[in-house]
Amino acid sequence: MSDIKVMLSAAFKEAYLELVPEFERATGHKVTSLWVPSVQMMNRLKGGEAVDLVILSAAALEDLRQAGIVIERNDVAKSGIGVAVKAGAPRPDISSGEAVKRAVLAAKSVVYSTGPSGIYLIGLFQRMGIAEKIQGKIRQVQGEPAGGVVARGEAELGFQQMSELLPVPGIDVIGPLPPDIQQITIFAAGLHARAQAPDAARALVKFLKAPAAAPVIRKKGMEPA
Repeated sequence: MSDIKVMLSAAFKEAYLELVPEFERATGHKVTSLWVPSVQMMNRLKGGEAVDLVILSAAALEDLRQAGIVIERNDVAKSGIGVAVKAGAPRPDISSGEAVKRAVLAAKSVVYSTGPSGIYLIGLFQRMGIAEKIQGKIRQVQGEPAGGVVARGEAELGFQQMSELLPVPGIDVIGPLPPDIQQITIFAAGLHARAQAPDAARALVKFLKAPAAAPVIRKKGMEPA
């Protein structure tokens, strides 16, 4: 039996936390999980830190694959960006890109993460032509859910992956971004080139991609990839 070290971002956390104990019971392998924000993860892995498996956005994983840090890529889940307000607060209209633009302009404060959703939103607000107007009321967080900031009343409007907003207490998730401005992020698992337990890591990937895992992934706000 092997000890598998996994480094991953929080977007896949809820589904992963439910699935991994089942994997451990079924196989006898032990999984050690390191939760690291995407930006820090890239720095640590490019700096030479080795694990068995890496799970993060497919775009970032592809960057690691090109650098020879990971040697295999398996897409495991995909997630859209959601919008949240503090529990009980008025829910702005987010039925179209124009409606979201109005909601962001009207909000006193807006929060998003440094992960893939945050990177996308920076570009989206620039394309909408509102980046400069809202600059003073934007907060970008790393290492904690954007929803937590909304729950504390420190931001009126929060944006993050649906899978990261749903488990946060004290907020109302209004829904996903509308189709005309939605960005779907694929999350992928990559085998580290210096993995100590490659076969066990591959078995974990296979488990996460199995049809039996799909209902758990859906329940946690994502879709199987």
